[in-house]
Amino acid sequence: MDLSRLQKVSDFEWRVQPKAAMRVPAVLFADEALALQMDDKVYEQMVAVATLPGIVQASYAMPDAHWGYGFPIGGVAAFDPEDGVVSAGGVGFDISCGVRTLTTGLTFADVGPCKSMLADALFEEIPAGVGSRGAITLDDHGMDAMLSGGAGWAVEQGYGEAADLTRTEEGGCMAGADPAQVSARAKQRQRREMGTLGSGNHYLEIQRVSKIFDQRVANAYGLGQDELLVTIHCGSRGLGHQIGTEFLREMVNASASFGIELPDRELACAPICSELGQRYLGAMRAGINCALANRQIVAHLARAVFARFFPGASLALLFDVSHNTCKVEAHEVGGVVRPLYVHRKGATRAFGPGHTELAPPLKTVGQPVLVGGSMGTASYVLAGTASSEQRALSSACHGAGRAMSRNAAKRRWRGREVVDDLARRGILIRSPSLRGVAEEAPGAYKDVTAVVDAADAAGLARKVACLTPVVCIKG
Repeated sequence: MDLSRLQKVSDFEWRVQPKAAMRVPAVLFADEALALQMDDKVYEQMVAVATLPGIVQASYAMPDAHWGYGFPIGGVAAFDPEDGVVSAGGVGFDISCGVRTLTTGLTFADVGPCKSMLADALFEEIPAGVGSRGAITLDDHGMDAMLSGGAGWAVEQGYGEAADLTRTEEGGCMAGADPAQVSARAKQRQRREMGTLGSGNHYLEIQRVSKIFDQRVANAYGLGQDELLVTIHCGSRGLGHQIGTEFLREMVNASASFGIELPDRELACAPICSELGQRYLGAMRAGINCALANRQIVAHLARAVFARFFPGASLALLFDVSHNTCKVEAHEVGGVVRPLYVHRKGATRAFGPGHTELAPPLKTVGQPVLVGGSMGTASYVLAGTASSEQRALSSACHGAGRAMSRNAAKRRWRGREVVDDLARRGILIRSPSLRGVAEEAPGAYKDVTAVVDAADAAGLARKVACLTPVVCIKG
């Protein structure tokens, strides 16, 4: 990125003041090295988002930002309910792609002797890869019940525990979901995909707590040095992709009728109060519930595998966070608290201590922010901060962010070489696709530690613990 086009506010904040059609500033949180690595398209996209009707406060980009569809991945923007818009491109195709982390009470020494067998069992029980299908088949009634009930529906079906819902965003169920706005094609794609990881950057990892930065918060989260965690990264599978595809097409065709001039067709949107906007919100919220239910089921499958090897282990849910959402949240803007439609695309909600939506004991220390790495790289647990509300509408980074395209990664690495190299480092990979492994090679991503350090220094979230991978089931 050409930094001469941005004003440096601090070592970790850059700003583009409103100009031309921009309604608000564009703000990038990153140190100089991370900003220089970013494509100029990130600049163009965060500036373009700042031109959308009804945008409030600023267009934000997180330290892991990279070029996306419409919004940059790592983009955050909030809109006024009266004159603002909702954008399918501002949510993304994998609606509510997110991360769920469970504690185990086990250490690496406990798991070491059976690590390979445990990896094989997880790979066998949890479907992964393109077009992967699970054991659950939903009929029309079951599909609509799932889209309405989210993780709560999954618990009612016997997948997990009611206590999980208190550690899941929205209590495990996104209100306002309208299954009637989800097309028959989207539902058909999802009938056999519940309880599956999918492909791309989705995974299930066993991770070791290798370093604790904040012992007080780690204690509140139930994290101990050398403890093993299970982290699940997946979303709404084919259903979410179909919803995004269909509504993006409809919004592109309808933009002119709303009098909206788009700087980029990929920013297709509709007024929140319009019939189209309301239909999309109903479908998108159903997509969020699909993802919440999916991660709930995958967690249940993982618990069953661990129970075979460690009958006394209790895999308690630390938290479940969503990326790729639009949610109505109350935020203080100009000294007034008011509801806003907050788009986070490849970004994580990061409520600080005392927030009313957090359950004890999380309320005393802030929401867990789960930041995933790639195979062979660290992941992090952060905590939301009080300052994040004013900094970026209580938002933080969600991962490392890609440094190169999938095609470029395939040209540079071979999947078998990546698997063997990680095995030499003690990290076991199980995947149905060596090509997929090459696309997700650790070197294809930015330095996640640099991203997390920037988020911490910028006041978006504070570091709690560093996690290193032990086993990775990769889609």
